[in-house]
Amino acid sequence: MNADKQSLQGESGAEHDGEFRKALGLFDSVMIVSGIMVGSGIFIVSAEISRQVGSAGWLLVAWLITGVLTVAGALSYGELAAMMPAAGGMYVYLREALSPLVGFLYGWTLLTVIQTGTIAAVAIAFARFSGVVFPVVSETNYLISPLKVLPGYAVSLSTAQMLALFVILLVAVINCYGVRWGKLIQNVFTVAKLLGMVLLLGLGLFAFLHTPAVFHANFAHAWRPQGTVAIGKTDIFTAFGMMVALCVSQTGSLFSADSWHDITFVAGEVRNPKRNLPLSLAIGTSLVIVLYLLCNLCYLAVLPMHAIQTSPSDRVATQMVNTVMHGTGTFAMAVLIMVSTFGTVNGITLAGGRACYAMAQDGLFFRRAGRLNRQGVPASALMMQCAWALLLVLPRTYDVATKTYGNLYSNLLDYVISAALIFYILTVYGIFRLRRTRPEMPRPYRCWGYPWLPALYILGASITLVVLFCYRTATTWPGLLIIVSGLPVYWFLRRHGEAKGAQTAAALSA
Repeated sequence: MNADKQSLQGESGAEHDGEFRKALGLFDSVMIVSGIMVGSGIFIVSAEISRQVGSAGWLLVAWLITGVLTVAGALSYGELAAMMPAAGGMYVYLREALSPLVGFLYGWTLLTVIQTGTIAAVAIAFARFSGVVFPVVSETNYLISPLKVLPGYAVSLSTAQMLALFVILLVAVINCYGVRWGKLIQNVFTVAKLLGMVLLLGLGLFAFLHTPAVFHANFAHAWRPQGTVAIGKTDIFTAFGMMVALCVSQTGSLFSADSWHDITFVAGEVRNPKRNLPLSLAIGTSLVIVLYLLCNLCYLAVLPMHAIQTSPSDRVATQMVNTVMHGTGTFAMAVLIMVSTFGTVNGITLAGGRACYAMAQDGLFFRRAGRLNRQGVPASALMMQCAWALLLVLPRTYDVATKTYGNLYSNLLDYVISAALIFYILTVYGIFRLRRTRPEMPRPYRCWGYPWLPALYILGASITLVVLFCYRTATTWPGLLIIVSGLPVYWFLRRHGEAKGAQTAAALSA
């Protein structure tokens, strides 16, 4: 099988043209995990979460739930990664544990929306915050004014979109020159963003030591919700209502901590993957979750709860720094988020190209995407992914009521957050299934806490998913449609592949 072939290829350590290069050590792998996780979300989404849960204590609980789910998922994925250290990650795990169809549907959703949409979204975030440093960069400074193509949709090219296009293309081209260039960018920018977060924590500690009254006021009524937004007809002052609020809040916090598993896509390029993949998943996710919890404590040490809930444009971190440093926060946070988002674009680009490669190896993507160049990277897959991400930057949504333009990929990302959660649950379930159906497979690392830890993840993620489908129907059910849209594509590719195989066999027999 292709997975076995890739695994053997990866274990050989050969570094000829057309083969993966073993260029990623443990440090590099941890930098990929943590660097992809930290984008711009942690600096923004706490405002929305605080409006949903309404108090300091519940805000921390929401992030703690995210942390438990993320680390539990990472420790569970470690077993699969050590068993199958092949390029493709979740696509390979789902294919082997459940079926090629399930693997393809994940790959289809990943390549059409999750990975490429995230690349587009994070590149635009980079451009938005670049506008603080360079005012000419703006989503309203148009090179090509919005052209309406459908009711509620338009196409435009602003200076912000242009910068986002440049960043996406630049990162893709650099990564085509070898994984060593990709890891260099990832290491430099991840170290820089983590140091920036440490400085942010230092400001929070400084503020707490000098004016602890704000922190004490926030926790004086730590479990009493105030200033909340309505979530359906639920009463947030009941246990059920708070459970609903905490589950709904996971949309923002889980997205801010997402993509931690992307290191598994580049498993074929990790040295000693049976050791380093599980370790990098555990270390990287734990590091980021601890930083996220500390960041929220800093927000609560500087800003009253109502100020967090009403932060302009939800930029909580910016408001916090402005409060401590008296007006310098806007520029400082813009620079930090620019560094953070550029590194995230690089990490997601590097990882996603390997998923395309694995699908092409199975005949479920363009054949050219399954080839490696002389530098040992799937350059064609990287550029195909790049091209789709570039296209997703251009379409805009149009709100007739407010007469404002949004971004199409933002809607698509909202739709697939819950869909991605489905695949995470299925992947963790794959551990149970493979232990039963393929007990002979080598397991260099066995999931810590099995069966309780993976079961905890499945239970917690499933409850969150059910609540989202009940209370966020507008952004969950469309995600299923995106997944289902891959069915006819899969059947076409399979029938096309079988027909081609039959033709080849006939030609050989003749």
